Amino acid sequence: MTLVLNEEQRLLKDTAKDFLARVMPVAALRELRDQKDELGFNPNHWQQMVELGWASMVLPEAYDGLDFGYMGLGAVIEESGRTLAASPLFSTVVLGSTIIIEGGSEEQKSTFLPQIAAGTLSLALALEEKPHHQPSDFATTADADGDDYIINGEKLFVLDGHSADYLIVATRLQTGTGLFIVDANTDGIERRRHHLIDSRNAATVGFNQVRVKASALIGNAEQGQDILNTAMDYGRICLAAEMLGAASECFERTVAYLKERDQFGVKIGSFQALQHRAAKMFIELELSKSVVLDALSAIDEKRADLPQLASLAKARLNDVFELITNEAVQMHGGIGVTDELDIGFFLKRSRVATQILGNSHFHRDRYASLCGY
Repeated sequence: MTLVLNEEQRLLKDTAKDFLARVMPVAALRELRDQKDELGFNPNHWQQMVELGWASMVLPEAYDGLDFGYMGLGAVIEESGRTLAASPLFSTVVLGSTIIIEGGSEEQKSTFLPQIAAGTLSLALALEEKPHHQPSDFATTADADGDDYIINGEKLFVLDGHSADYLIVATRLQTGTGLFIVDANTDGIERRRHHLIDSRNAATVGFNQVRVKASALIGNAEQGQDILNTAMDYGRICLAAEMLGAASECFERTVAYLKERDQFGVKIGSFQALQHRAAKMFIELELSKSVVLDALSAIDEKRADLPQLASLAKARLNDVFELITNEAVQMHGGIGVTDELDIGFFLKRSRVATQILGNSHFHRDRYASLCGY
């Protein structure tokens, strides 16, 4: 296990950094917010990401994928965190395609994965039903009706749920958890978009007597929770990579500001108290880099400790991202909380990202349970 990127992965990371800084800087997210964009992401930017191979990076070659691995995708997602780039990459590729790859039938894989690789189809995972993360014991039901199923219930905080072409819906079945892939325009589905504080997208999705074919079921009821757990762990690790990139960018911008801001006739970066606080942030970031790389390598190597590492990475980056954005705003002073400065965008993103797929309390408890405590 080597916690460094190889030459190809480093080249990919550099290419992603250049593209995102040039095409999708923080100003692009600001523009989407100010215009109240209908999709919440720029489809031209997304298509360019697809052309770079990012949508197909972890898909199997048999379905038009590159099978490049999560160390590579994680490097791309980390760089996307630096510019707060808005795209369907997380909801469609990390969460959606993983569920299909892990549990889908041959027909489902051949139908959906090539379209994901081509950027012509987007997915959203309809999972949460309560204000706090609870990835099992669903109230949403799927009742058998002849050769069909009838889905009833409501899902909250569905990332990119208003714009996705298909929804993967987690439901309760008599013998376990059911995962159904459903056309988002099916009769009985109501989608209500919400503009989050971080200028990203989420939706409340209601299911009222939604009829789907039995072929829409991914895997079976006995496999459903395991498939979902795997996809969530992949998502937690990739989200930790994004948070690492955002926290690193926020830290670097803050250090640069400390070197240029004058107070009492000197640069504030010369104040020892601020140097100590910056040193603490640097140490936390360096430790976080190792955690994220180890977790990404665990996905590619299919290691048994993947669930523990997913919770470790998510809990640590939740804490570190919050720490660094708090410090960044304080060190910038009053201007740090104004809309004029980009630092506020990172602060808002941290508050939302820490809640996606489990906050720190959830993952500390889960980590302890997985370790036998």
